[in-house]
Amino acid sequence: MTEPVPAQQRTEHLTLPRTAPRPPGVVLHTVDLTEHTRLLGEVAPALKELSVEAARIREGEIAKPVREIAPLSLRVHELAMKCTRQVHDLSVSQYPAMKDGADNLALLAGACSQISLAATLCNLAIHHRTEILLYEDADPTPATSRDQLRRAGVEMQQAATTYRAVARRLSRRLASFSARAEDRQLIAETQRPSPQKAPSTPPVLAARRRG
Repeated sequence: MTEPVPAQQRTEHLTLPRTAPRPPGVVLHTVDLTEHTRLLGEVAPALKELSVEAARIREGEIAKPVREIAPLSLRVHELAMKCTRQVHDLSVSQYPAMKDGADNLALLAGACSQISLAATLCNLAIHHRTEILLYEDADPTPATSRDQLRRAGVEMQQAATTYRAVARRLSRRLASFSARAEDRQLIAETQRPSPQKAPSTPPVLAARRRG
């Protein structure tokens, strides 16, 4: 049974047995997919913890926005960087050549952007709360900052759903002997050298030879 993934991330493509559009003969970097599965599984709990922290801050008065929100923002930024690095490592590995690997990688890239957006929203929450110090017509209440933190929490929750689903799919695929055999074949086909074509004779030279 396929786990739910946010609708905006185009989950309908997950059922298609697609592989990455790599030209034949490309050398792929071999990575430990078991370790990557473990790393994928760690993201969802981390996002849940961060979203809970965002909700806790939102419920307060946010009287000291930098001191209250900046630690959260830094942690979300760090997680976004970690996830982006993993997406890069997977993109140049054997993973996209595996069945549905390219689609799942695209989902992870989308989830990374959601985490990055959440970090930006945390920074905006700081900015909107401190605007009163810069502009006379700024909102003196924490309402806008609270909304930014709410949106950050939503983005993190949606990203967590994606990470949880992709981690489970990869874990189940690695645990299946037949699936591993199928993926080995797909990877081998991707790395197989393409046949060399004989160079064609330019039309002008061909005409001269006929003459």
